[in-house]
Amino acid sequence: MKTQGNTILITGGGSGIGEALAQRFHDAGNTVIVAGRRRAALERAIAGRANMHAIELDVESADGVADFARRLLAEYPAVNVLINNAGIMRFEALDQARDLSDAEATIATNLLGPIRLIDALIDHLVAQPDAAIVNLTSGLAFVPLVTTPTYNATKAAIHSYTISLRKVLQGRVEVIELTPPAVQTGLTPGQETRPGYLPLDEFADEVMTLFAQVPTPPEILVKRVGFLRHAEAEGRFDQALGQLNTPATETRGG
Repeated sequence: MKTQGNTILITGGGSGIGEALAQRFHDAGNTVIVAGRRRAALERAIAGRANMHAIELDVESADGVADFARRLLAEYPAVNVLINNAGIMRFEALDQARDLSDAEATIATNLLGPIRLIDALIDHLVAQPDAAIVNLTSGLAFVPLVTTPTYNATKAAIHSYTISLRKVLQGRVEVIELTPPAVQTGLTPGQETRPGYLPLDEFADEVMTLFAQVPTPPEILVKRVGFLRHAEAEGRFDQALGQLNTPATETRGG
């Protein structure tokens, strides 16, 4: 993927990883469009930056995604890179019957959202030069945090979907998976300052260094995520599962 001269759409671009990457790609010489639910957050992300734009998007809504795609391409027909970053993470208890609204919202945002947006833009992207799709997954796609089961499952599904997409679009659209570790963002309460999580600026800097490699790796893996990403292949899945979940269980009183 070329790192400058693109017109890039980043979902969930008003905060966290999305905002950090949007600003870094903008600094690298790209036109960047950030999309998300919260207009005020989007405006803060683009403040003072020429060639950086904001469009509201609710990825949970099928009709909303279709309408968004029409508006996007009418206003920014040069879009050639889609970064599917928008996501939510909810804590769930699996040992009792519960309201499934959190699980359903997680599936709609994290799994159906990217699938719908890719579908809405695919005919356009295959016709663009230097086109690319970047899907964000998570280290938890490979070793699950048991308190966030639906989140883990959606990220595992997007990992699999990305492999299929890459094969089908080979030679036409570059397909890249970006797999973050635990990063200090507002994804869950208190996470922005949680000890042991990778500071956001360090994560974004390492990601941009990896994107600058030629050719771009099909998986963008910062060093910190290797503990989870390679656990099964290295024969230490059970160890990683226990190491990941014991602190989380103790913290949540489990």
